Amino acid sequence: MKIAIVGTGYVGLVTGACFAEMGMEVYCVDVDKTKIENLKKGIIPIFEPGLEEMASRNAQAGRLKFTTALRECINDVEVIFSAVGTPPDEDGSADLKYVLEVAREIGRSMNKYLLLVTKSTVPVGTAQKVKQTIQEELDKRNVNIEFDIASNPEFLKEGAAIKDFMSPDRVVVGVESERAEKVMSKLYRPFLLNNFRVIFMDVPSAEMTKYAANAMLATRISFMNDIANLCEIVGADVNMVRKGIGSDGRIGSRFLYPGCGYGGSCFPKDVKALIRTAQENNYTMRILQAVEEVNEKQKNILFHKLENHFKGDLNGKRIALWGLAFKPETDDMREAPSLVLIEKLLAAGCRVTTYDPAAMEEAKRLYGDKIHYGKDIYETAVDADALILVTEWKEFRLPSWQVVKRLMATPLILDGRNIYDPRELEENGLVYHCIGR
Repeated sequence: MKIAIVGTGYVGLVTGACFAEMGMEVYCVDVDKTKIENLKKGIIPIFEPGLEEMASRNAQAGRLKFTTALRECINDVEVIFSAVGTPPDEDGSADLKYVLEVAREIGRSMNKYLLLVTKSTVPVGTAQKVKQTIQEELDKRNVNIEFDIASNPEFLKEGAAIKDFMSPDRVVVGVESERAEKVMSKLYRPFLLNNFRVIFMDVPSAEMTKYAANAMLATRISFMNDIANLCEIVGADVNMVRKGIGSDGRIGSRFLYPGCGYGGSCFPKDVKALIRTAQENNYTMRILQAVEEVNEKQKNILFHKLENHFKGDLNGKRIALWGLAFKPETDDMREAPSLVLIEKLLAAGCRVTTYDPAAMEEAKRLYGDKIHYGKDIYETAVDADALILVTEWKEFRLPSWQVVKRLMATPLILDGRNIYDPRELEENGLVYHCIGR
C-alpha cells in the first residue's frame, strides 16, 4: 500500500516512519527544501526516542522516501495524510492556510480516486472546507474525479509517540463513505491485529473528539493545580488528596499531578481553539476559560514562591533551573512554564543558569547569551541562590543532595513537579518548597 504524508513535523514524521515500519511505501512531503535534504541524509529535526533509528532503517529499505513535490507521487498513492501545521491566530483560532493549500495542490494534481485524511488538529468543519477546496480546483480543470475526505486525529504523547502509534489505545476515524472506511480499516489493521480498536464516526465528531480529549486532560491538570494551591493555604497535602480521589474508579489517577502548569504544542493551542470555536457559534466554554486562566496563573507560581522567600529582593540573585522542555523526553519548549519563569527572573535582575538533557539548543536559539547554560545538573547549581526543578527528567530524580548543597550559595530548592521527598532534603540541610504541601 502506498501513501503520502504532507508535512514532516512531529506528527508527519512519526506517522510516516510508523507506517513504513509496517511495510507500506511512504512518501513524506514538505515544502522546506533544507528539511527534506537533511531527512534524506538521516538528520531528524525533532527529538523523539526511537524515531531516528526507525526512520533511518525504513529509508535504507526504500519504504520511506522524502520529497518536496507532492505532484510527483500523488498519482502513485491511495491515501494522502495532511499533517501540516495549524498555528494559532492572534484570536486563538487555528490558522488553516497550510491545510487548505494542501487541498488546493491535490485538486490541481490528482488524476484518480484519492482519500485525503486530515491528521492535523483542526476545528470542527475543516474537513468540509477541505472538500470544497478540492472540488473547486477540480471544477477549474473541468474534470470529474471521485475523492473522499476523512478525519484521523492523532493522540501521540511527545516522548512516547512511537509506542502510541504502534500500539494505540484507539484509532479515531471520521468518514463519509463506505469506501473510505474500507481503506482506513485496511491501513490500520496491521497495528491492531489482536484487538481492532478503530472507532469510526462522522467527520465532525472525529474533529471534535481530538479537541475534547485534550481539553479534558488540560482540565484535570488545572483542577489539580487549583486544589494544590488551596491545600497549601489550608494545610493539606495534595499528594494525599490525589491518592484519595484517584482511587475512585470514576476518577482514576492519571493527569492528577499538580505542578507549575501545562505547556507544549497541543493543550494550550487546542484549549484556545475550542474556546474560539464556541465563540464563533455564540456559545461560551466557561469551564475551559477557567482552565486556561488557572494554567496561565500557575506558570507564575514558582517565581512567586521564590520572590516570597527572598522578600521581593531578587536583583543579582543566581538562579539555577533544572529542565526547560514542557515535559520530559522532548526538546519542545512551546508554551513551556520555563519560558514564563525565565522572563520573570530576567526582569527581576536575576542571573539564570539552565540545564536540560534535550532542549539546550532550543533555549540557546530563544535566549542566546541572556542566560547561562550548564553542562550537567551539578555545574548548573554552582553558586546558585536557588535551584528550581521545572521539568521532571529522570536524571533529576536522585541527585546527590550533599553535593548540591556544597555547590550552592544558598541551599534553597523549589520543586515545580513534586518529585522529591521533603524529609530527605531537610535531613540534608536544604530548604525545600513544592506545590500543594
